[in-house]
Formats: sequence, C-alpha cells, structure tokens
Amino acid sequence: MSNSDRTNRHRHIRPCKRTPSAALFTALLSSAAASAAFAADAAILDCPLRDQPYSIDLPLFDILAKPEAVAAVNKRLDGFLDRLPPALSRIETPSFAIIVSLRMAAGFVGADPEALEALEAELATLDVTDDDRRARCARYDDAAPELERVDGTVNVLVFDRINGFDHGPSVDAATRAIRALAEQMGWHVAATDEPGAFAPATLAGFDAVVWNNVSGDVLTLTQREAFEDYINRGGGFLGIHASGGDPMYLWDWYADTLLGARFIGHPSDPQFQDARIEMEPPAHGIADGLPATWHLKDEWYSFASSPRGPGVTVVATIDESTYTPEAGGGRSLRMGDDHPIAWARCVNGGRAVYTAIGHLEEVYHSPENLTLLRNALVWAAGSGRTTCSPDE
Repeated sequence: MSNSDRTNRHRHIRPCKRTPSAALFTALLSSAAASAAFAADAAILDCPLRDQPYSIDLPLFDILAKPEAVAAVNKRLDGFLDRLPPALSRIETPSFAIIVSLRMAAGFVGADPEALEALEAELATLDVTDDDRRARCARYDDAAPELERVDGTVNVLVFDRINGFDHGPSVDAATRAIRALAEQMGWHVAATDEPGAFAPATLAGFDAVVWNNVSGDVLTLTQREAFEDYINRGGGFLGIHASGGDPMYLWDWYADTLLGARFIGHPSDPQFQDARIEMEPPAHGIADGLPATWHLKDEWYSFASSPRGPGVTVVATIDESTYTPEAGGGRSLRMGDDHPIAWARCVNGGRAVYTAIGHLEEVYHSPENLTLLRNALVWAAGSGRTTCSPDE
C-alpha cells in the first residue's frame, strides 16, 4: 500500500481492547495484561509525556491505561470512571480520551475540588514504570515513510495522523480536494499518516505541509524539533479544521505560535449551522476571487481569544448574528464582533495558515471554500504575492 493511496490511516497504532464503560475496571486489568504482551518488544520513544508523573492533568487515556490509577480515581470520585460515556471510555486510538485531561473530564460532572486535590496527591505516589512509558508512547511512531517527490515543481505533504477525534470521511474528502487543487496547478502531493515523515531530510523536500484534521498529540520530541526547524527556516503550514480544534494541547509552540489561538468549543444544538462568512482581503492574496460575504453550513469553532494581533493577518471572520454560538447547556461560545475563522502569519521565515472550516464532507465541494484552500495553499507554499523573512 502506498502512502499516496491509503485505505487505512491508522495501521501503525496499537489498539487496546474496547469495552463497555460498565465493566471498565475489569476490562482495564485485561487491557494492561495485553499491553504487557507487546511491552518487551516495543521501543520507548521520546514521546512528550513519557516520564511525566501521574496527575489529574494527564490525558484521560493515560489514566485509563493504568489499573492503579483507575482504582485511585474511582475511590476518590465515587466510581467516576465506571460511569464514563462511550466517547470518553474508549481505550483504543483514536479516542476522545486522548484530547481531554482527567481534570477536564471530572469538571464535566462538577467533581468536588477537595476530592480532586486529594486525588492529585494520591496519583503522584504512583510509579511510572517502563510498561507505563511504552503504553504512553505506543500512539506515537518513528517509522520513516517512503514519500515521492517530483523535481521542478511544488511538492506538498498532506499529513493526517489522528490519535484524538477522527473526522472520518471528511479527512479523505480534504485530501482529495488538496490533490485536485494541486493537480490544477501542476503541483505534486504526497500523503501519509506516519509521523516519521517529520525528519529534517524528508521535510526538506516539501514546500508546504498540510495538517488535515489532525487530532491528538502526534509527534515525538525529536519530530517536533524537526518541524519547528522546518517552519523557522522557511517552510509552509496549512492547518485544516480539527488541526486547531483539540480541547487540550501538549505542545505550546504548535498551539500558541503556529496556530495562535486555542479552541474552546463548537455549537451543539444544532451542531451544524448555516452562517455568513466575511472576508478581509489581505495583501498576500488568500482572499482573492472570493466574494466579500458568502454562506456555508459547517461546525463553527470558537477560540479563547482572537488570534488577531502583531504578525497575524485575519483572512475571514464569521458573523455570530447569523448562527447560534452555544455549546451544551446553553454555554456561550460568543467571541463578539471579532470571530476569525481563517488567518495567516509569518513564523520567523516560515508561513502558517489556519482555516477552521472543514468538519462536513460537503464543504470540500464548496466553490468558495475550495478557492480559500487553494489560495491558502499557494501562500503557504511560498508562491503567493508576499513572502516571509526571519525578521517578520
């Protein structure tokens, strides 16, 4: 199977047993035994949380993987883990439990602060064993993929590793759209879900990297360093939808420097709504060919604060008066008069564009969204009207 024509995006992820939440504790004991079966042969990669002490701020997934941690949580929080809904109790990747911490999950049910404080102290007493380290790192990968590049044209790498929430058909639709746009321009696209592509020699062959609905932490520390260096030295980045939509991030550079905004939620009732998009034509041409306003139905993200500021060029905003920005229980997701959904920035010598559009498969057939993606890709690849220098 080639990396450019994939049918299984998650072939390198080692699954754990999936079980109903009612029997979660018993199943976790079995899962731990199953994990031990591959532990002797599995490498301990330099994954970000490999050596972190147990804490309520670890991803829920890593708590669920250790029976002693499960027992401590259930004791302090009255069987909390046994009552988790399926979306949070899934103990195979991809899993929503990878993109929320135990603290966040407990907050959903209003856990007692004193009980959380006592739990934090108890979790800190647990040893982090080599089996724990292997289990934490099993969702990462350092296998180097073989990726075709074509001399004399622009080469684009589409990356769609998903450890957190999987957007399924929309991921494939986005890749098809990027391929079609690149073909129109005579460019070459290589696609992979293998993080081993984030090595200096591999990245050097690509003018831009597209993160296609990537969810959950996916790169080892070595791979992170290679990607940061690639961007700082003039590489390009285009992030699509879920690549900026995780409730928690373990990599501050990615969230705060490359993206520049942190996701806080999307509407839930209804989840998908028609809304009016308003363009802000910037000098670099990402808004070229688009009407001043247009309408689209999608899942609309809100962020903790607007990314607008020094070095950031907002490309598109959403008019909050045209949809209902509320999460479950009526929680407001309003950002006010300034609610960007697409923006660009220079990161040292590199170029970064992010668009929050992209949950529904249909949006990858929208002429306006395709124009936006094409223009963003052109600029990210260094072929736009403006460039970035290390001083910008």
